[in-house]
Amino acid sequence: MTTTTSTSTSTTTTTTTTTTTTTQPPLRTATLLFTGDLIPHSPVVAAAERMAVEAGGVRSHDFRPLFADVADRIAAADLAVCHLEAPLTDDPSAISGYPRFNGPSGLADDLVAIGYDACSTASNHALDKGWMGVLATLAILEAADLPQSGMASSEEAAAEPLLLDAAGITVGFVSATFGTNGLPRPEATPWIVVDLEVDSLRASARRAREAGAEFVVLGLHWGAEYRTSPTALQREQAATLLADPDIDLIVGHHAHVVQPIGRVGEEFVVFGLGNFLTNQSASCCAVGTQDGAIVEVELQEMIGAGGGSTVVARHVIVTPTRVDRSDDHRVVDVAAAIEASVDADVAPDADLVGSWYRTAERILAEELPAGLLSVRMGAD
Repeated sequence: MTTTTSTSTSTTTTTTTTTTTTTQPPLRTATLLFTGDLIPHSPVVAAAERMAVEAGGVRSHDFRPLFADVADRIAAADLAVCHLEAPLTDDPSAISGYPRFNGPSGLADDLVAIGYDACSTASNHALDKGWMGVLATLAILEAADLPQSGMASSEEAAAEPLLLDAAGITVGFVSATFGTNGLPRPEATPWIVVDLEVDSLRASARRAREAGAEFVVLGLHWGAEYRTSPTALQREQAATLLADPDIDLIVGHHAHVVQPIGRVGEEFVVFGLGNFLTNQSASCCAVGTQDGAIVEVELQEMIGAGGGSTVVARHVIVTPTRVDRSDDHRVVDVAAAIEASVDADVAPDADLVGSWYRTAERILAEELPAGLLSVRMGAD
């Protein structure tokens, strides 16, 4: 802004000019990170037990070494969200694997230690240990200071939106599941696990907006197991939900194999993240069940013509992962491992090469316009 003031006498004239510059704050950016199914199968828990023994036996389980290859990437995100597909317990004698899971409580602490900021908990295994299992899981996550969406201890808590901070951007997160493996929700407490019901999810997104969310993410447990392409119902639900102005992104899981990343209008839908840490493999389930995708969504603040601020997802970057069942179920950064082999003039592991190509092919199957989606080919 510039102002000019003039004063005069019979002999002199003086002009003073003052310039004021208004500096706009920089537009905000943030990176959100999501990972797929994390299931404490018995062999995975056994690996964590061995890691604890090797570390001196102070703890009963230590999952951190299983994530060592990808922990830095998780910690670097402004907001990292896991998908915990099992209840947790403080009782060592109550730990159980397939078909009704109950993981050790130390897993929650280890997820925080490697950089996760929150988890989705609505899944078909959420009620594996019933109402008491839900309450135990919520208490364990709260003690670990790991916020969650998908389970609730009261009707009021079920209606309260989860708001998370991502580098100064307020993100609303809602987790829901298609079902609970036929295990009924108690009639008196149907809200203990969030149901994937379109109108209800839209209402939850609206509440998140009203509470201050600038960007709203749905974490949906949906689709068909071992199917690499989205079902017709997934596409229908994605189209309806992302047409709602209160919903900005869908991140999906449950298929246990990687599915494509697509777009509905201007919004991304990650149909399926695959498995992040499980004991599944082609010998029991399907080719690709050791594969997963770390998905990073880059957010950008935009200023409209009227001066209003909105936050949009501008780019998605995928890091392919693979569970190495021969090495204590460690989660491997596939592209980084291949690059390290090439740099050392060693032939890359054939399973890792196959995993990378399989994941890239599935992720890119929707053929989005250039510049919106990329798959990492190396460590960076």
